[in-house]
Amino acid sequence: MSTLTIENLSMRFDLPNGEHVQALKDVSLELGTGELMSVLGPSGCGKTTLLNIVAGFLAPTEGQITLSGHKVSGPDAERGMVFQQGALFEWMSVRDNVSFGPRMRGQRKAEYKETVDHLLEVVGLKDFKEKAVYELSGGMQQRVALARCLANDPDVILMDEPLGALDALTREKMQGLVLKLWKETGKTIILITHSVEEALLLGERLLVMAPRPGRIHKEYRLPFADNGVGKDLREVKKDPEFAVKREEILSMIWDMEEEIMGRSEGAGA
Repeated sequence: MSTLTIENLSMRFDLPNGEHVQALKDVSLELGTGELMSVLGPSGCGKTTLLNIVAGFLAPTEGQITLSGHKVSGPDAERGMVFQQGALFEWMSVRDNVSFGPRMRGQRKAEYKETVDHLLEVVGLKDFKEKAVYELSGGMQQRVALARCLANDPDVILMDEPLGALDALTREKMQGLVLKLWKETGKTIILITHSVEEALLLGERLLVMAPRPGRIHKEYRLPFADNGVGKDLREVKKDPEFAVKREEILSMIWDMEEEIMGRSEGAGA
């Protein structure tokens, strides 16, 4: 069991002028094997900071993260990251990008070839495996990024706005692919997004974070991710409960943004 536990996590950034920014304060949660959690909130709520700490890119000021009982102290192959822009090697072929992790671990081609070919088929890129990444569309590049992450067989997949730069139709297709991969692989996934609809569609658990300092404001347990596996996501959005939750969360975040703007105006008065 790959349980991810976040305990009393705080992150403070000290500024050169002697001031500081409290990005996160006393964040605690537990995520079980195979859970899919989306994280949403207004700008400045610390959601990307939280993801970077889980990835091991940042060390928290206070608290700790454990995965399967051991403390997270830096980047590790057990936690895979999918970035907004893919962070791919554009001059390499699709196949070489996906096989990069196994090759760096010293695996022979005979050991990883079947896995890489299977992943390329799953993400719909079997016929593009010899293409250079720069020849692909944005949506196809994100498929490469997903396959490359999965080729490392991480316990936890971390996704930072992975679909934010895509057009609406491609984004919807990729949302369906994320759900498909989640169910087929059984991976634990944390996904950061600014889209309320996407958070509802891709989170069986959804965290709404509040800013200054960043903290968990509310958590939802939702049926829409399970309902959307292999289905037309536009049909899922027609569920009356989907509309109710969307408006509730939009209002919640709007109120936070208004409060932030009020603080800013007050500080400048």
